[in-house]
Amino acid sequence: MATSSRTPKLLADIGERAVLTYIEAFLGLLLASGTTNVVTLSALESAAIAAIPAGLAVLKGAVGSLLGRPRTASWLPARSDPATPTTNN
Repeated sequence: MATSSRTPKLLADIGERAVLTYIEAFLGLLLASGTTNVVTLSALESAAIAAIPAGLAVLKGAVGSLLGRPRTASWLPARSDPATPTTNN
């Protein structure tokens, strides 16, 4: 399989992880700010701060593409990754 056909799947994997990390961080900050006195952030500040863990998720996915199962952002080696297809012989 050519590298160019693998890239969209890898980018979609990394993108999904980054977007979901952003949403989780943003909602977590909004909840923490709205329900506690520990954090006081506006929605705009929460949105900006949530970009930090999302950026780290992109970095983590890029490193995972080198260390883990090929063509994914997973850090698990193929033999340990539950998403790795298996063949029954």
